[in-house]
Amino acid sequence: MTVVDPHRRLETARPGARGRDEGAAATHQLRVLIANERRDRLELLAEVVTGLGHEVIAREVEVREVAAVTAREHPDVALVGLGISSDHALDLIGEIVHEASCPVIALLTARDPAYVREAARRGVFAYIVDTTPGELQSAIDITLQRFTEYHSLQGAFRRRAVIEQAKGILMARHGIDEENAFELLRGHSQQGGRKLADVASAIVESHLLLVAMSDSPLAQRPGGAGSG
Repeated sequence: MTVVDPHRRLETARPGARGRDEGAAATHQLRVLIANERRDRLELLAEVVTGLGHEVIAREVEVREVAAVTAREHPDVALVGLGISSDHALDLIGEIVHEASCPVIALLTARDPAYVREAARRGVFAYIVDTTPGELQSAIDITLQRFTEYHSLQGAFRRRAVIEQAKGILMARHGIDEENAFELLRGHSQQGGRKLADVASAIVESHLLLVAMSDSPLAQRPGGAGSG
């Protein structure tokens, strides 16, 4: 995961605090989960998020409850403040990251490199230090954009890996080279009107199924699935 330096990325996204704050409510409404060990800060953050035009779908203090809430509510973004205990905040981050399909942003009142490193290890996607409402909105916008780009890139890597795996299966099965295996894949894709990655995925899944069947105890027994 990437921890974004808010000072670096917000330098070019600060058109003026007052103007940004007034325009923030026009931003697409997000469903936001907020968490903090300190209830007073939790309420202040809720006011800021609501003032930006977003919906606070959950306010969590307890680590034991936050995972279930995250899984149930499916937030667009989660904001986790550093309260009294850094361990408590890190546990909140870990539980949310485990359940969420959204970016988790850590909120700090002062720079804390050790905490940021550990938060990154737990899966936080970005952090913000003592920001105004307008800067918070800018940070959320940029984080969501980068989160989308990150997952698109990860998806591209996964698709590439599946295509390479399918090529290897075809090369072994038909005794052909890599170029011919790719042409076979592409031809089947064009003929069936399916995406290349989908065809590759089907080949890999079929191969894994055949391997699993051949390794099955049933297939090894006389009269089993593998017998004539």
